[in-house]
Amino acid sequence: MHDAASIIAAKRDGRELSGAEIDWVVEAFTHGVVADEQMSALAMAIYFRGMTREEVSRWTTAMISSGRRLDFTHLGRPTVDKHSTGGVGDKITLPLSPLVAACGAAVPQLSGRGLGHTGGTLDKLEAISGWRADLDTSEMAEILSDPAIGAVVCAAGADLAPADRRLYALRDVTGTVESIPLIASSIMSKKIAEGTEALVLDVKVGSGAFMKKLDDARELAQTMVDLGNDAGVRTLALLTAMDTPLGLTAGNALEVREAVEVLAGGGPSDVVELTLELAREMLKAAGIDGVDPADKLRNGAAMDRWRAMIGAQGGDPDGPLPKARHTEVILSETEGVVCGVDAMAVGLAAWRLGAGRARQGEPVQAGAGIELHAKPGQRVSAGTPLATLHTDTPERFTSAKMSLAGAWTIVADAPTVTTPLVIERIEEPSG
Repeated sequence: MHDAASIIAAKRDGRELSGAEIDWVVEAFTHGVVADEQMSALAMAIYFRGMTREEVSRWTTAMISSGRRLDFTHLGRPTVDKHSTGGVGDKITLPLSPLVAACGAAVPQLSGRGLGHTGGTLDKLEAISGWRADLDTSEMAEILSDPAIGAVVCAAGADLAPADRRLYALRDVTGTVESIPLIASSIMSKKIAEGTEALVLDVKVGSGAFMKKLDDARELAQTMVDLGNDAGVRTLALLTAMDTPLGLTAGNALEVREAVEVLAGGGPSDVVELTLELAREMLKAAGIDGVDPADKLRNGAAMDRWRAMIGAQGGDPDGPLPKARHTEVILSETEGVVCGVDAMAVGLAAWRLGAGRARQGEPVQAGAGIELHAKPGQRVSAGTPLATLHTDTPERFTSAKMSLAGAWTIVADAPTVTTPLVIERIEEPSG
C-alpha cells in the first residue's frame, strides 16, 4: 500500500521511485487522493533530486494513462507534429503546419497559449476573426482527413493527459517549472497522447528561451527524444538559436501577418529558413521522400492549405487583422552596425505592451507587440528607427521602453558574422 508522504520522502532523500509508486501517485493525484500541497512537495523534490531515464519514462506513461490517447492511423497518410519549447517571434507553426500538409503528411498540431515573455500559437491565431481553438476529436479527424487541408492547430482537450494539466498549474506557482524531467514529461505526455506517429522538437537555446545554456537545452532535447522513442513515436530534436528574435515581429496579429507573408513566398529570411528546415525534418520523420517544401511555398500550395485550414476552424483568411490603436517608434541614438538584439528584452517588452499574460486565463491584446526595423548586420544612423511599439493602452509604453533599454548592441564597425539557426541535431536515443 502506497502513501504520498513516503513517496515524497523517498524522492527528497534521493531514492529512485519504483514504477508502482509513480503509477500510484499520478493516479491518486488525478482523482484527488493526493492533495495539491503533497504533489507540490513532490515536484520540488524532483526539481532538486532529478529523475532517472526509467523514472521519467514511467512518469510520462502515467501522465498519458490519466486520460485518453488519440488515434489517427485511419487517415491513410503519415502523421507528424512539431513542438517548440518557446521563443520570441516564434511564429513557425503557422506557416509550417499547412506547408507540411501540402507535402502529403497529416499534421495534428496541439498548441498552447503564451505565458510570460514567450508567445502562444493559439493567441496568435485567435487574432483571426472567427477562428476557434477548441475542437473535439471528430472535428480534428474530419479536417485532417480532408484532402484539401490535412492540418489542424488547436487546443488540447481536457481529457488529454489531465494529470499533467493539474500538475503544470502547480509547477507554475511553486517555482518548479524549470525542472527538466517535469518539462520533458509535460511536453511529451501531451504529444504522445495526441496520436502522432512522428515528432520533431524545436528546442530553443539562448537569451529568449527557457533554456539559456546549451548543455541544459541538450539535456532537455535528449530526454524528450528518449521519451518519444520509448513510446513508439519517431522523435528527433533540433537545437535552434534564440538569442535574437525570429523574424521582424513579436505579438499576435503582427506575427500572423508575417506568417502569411512567408506563405505568399516572402517574409524574413530567418523565418523562411527555419520553416523549411523543420519541414524537411518532419517529412523525413514521416517517411515522405521526393518532395521539396520550398516548391510548395513557391507554387502557392502551402497558402491554399493555410486558407482552407483557417476556414475549417471558423476563421476568415481574408479578414483584416486587428491593429493596435497606438504606436510609438524607438530611434537609434548612435551610428554603427547592429551586432545584437536581445530576444528576452524584446519578448518582455511585447508582453508589457499587452501581447502576453502574467497568469493563465488573462486576456491578451491581439494588436499589441513589437515590429523590429533593425536586426544584426544592419547599419544604422542616429535617428534610424529601431522598432515600432504597438498597444491599445499607451500607458504601457513607458515600461515597455524600460525593457528595451540596451536591447540593441550597436558598435562602430563589426564584421559580418552569420550565426546558424540550427545549432545541433539529436536523433539517437541515449544509452
